[in-house]
Amino acid sequence: MARSHHVPVLLDRVVALVAPALDHEGAVMVDATLGLGGHTEAVLTRCELARVIGIDRDPAALELARARLAPFGDRFTAVHAVYDELPDVLDEFALAAVDAVLFDLGVSSMQLDVRERGFAYSEDAPLDMRMDDTTGPTAADVLNTYSAQDLTRILRDYGEEKFARKIAAAVVRQRETRPFTTSAGLVELLYAEIPAPARRTGGHPAKRTFQALRMEVNDELAVLRRAIPAAIEAIAVGGRVVVESYHSLEDRLVKQAFTAATRSDVPVDLPFVPEGSEPALRLVTRGAEKADAGEIEQNPRAASVRLRAVERVHPTRGAA
Repeated sequence: MARSHHVPVLLDRVVALVAPALDHEGAVMVDATLGLGGHTEAVLTRCELARVIGIDRDPAALELARARLAPFGDRFTAVHAVYDELPDVLDEFALAAVDAVLFDLGVSSMQLDVRERGFAYSEDAPLDMRMDDTTGPTAADVLNTYSAQDLTRILRDYGEEKFARKIAAAVVRQRETRPFTTSAGLVELLYAEIPAPARRTGGHPAKRTFQALRMEVNDELAVLRRAIPAAIEAIAVGGRVVVESYHSLEDRLVKQAFTAATRSDVPVDLPFVPEGSEPALRLVTRGAEKADAGEIEQNPRAASVRLRAVERVHPTRGAA
């Protein structure tokens, strides 16, 4: 059921971006956010010389992806890890470098589809939201223990919620007599606290709060802040890092990391770049690429995607 709902965003474009880096014997791509394996399936099908190491923190997603990708045999390997653990994964496989690293950030269709995971606000479910449901605090823990100040911060920063302070105060009041356990209680509170005119625009009134809680529970921005430099460091000459982001803060982190990696440290007033001082990486995409209207109509999740890619053109200075 979950698989039928899973439509990889910008699939053809992503494959086109990684394919040049995988067109040689022994090529390796790391799918750092494997999910149900849609992107990896396309890469293994179209890039016949490549193998893929798929990382996911969600044991349920890994099980489904393994079954889906079993026909590719030893060209696919699944690893239970968080994507900022990329250096450890490469060490485990004795890989000094890889040829591509792909990130498709955010929550997967499967996680939204499984009611018990608590990611969706459309039906009552336990407030869990852990991508790895074997470890760590849940969304209910966040709501029931965070201070009003911290709740305001995550709702404002991660959810871009205009009524963050008002919602946080209401959460703290309500939990004193009725702690949060399921999504219905939270959705009810949000309908009560968000003014009617605001509820009529910008989608479901719970969307921003649920997004903020998910990002906090899974520490998504801190993980990404560590993972992107690790991925850049991991690619060989000719290798590419490709990232699909769905949130402005995610995209900003990716943009900053890519800009820093592709910037020359030569003074701007120098008329030429001396040999050996060229940036080690170049931007493959001009700015952030977006989905077209046709794809958004077929797959609404594509509406917020921002796609960026970089390629290593020189070894890291000092590398052999």
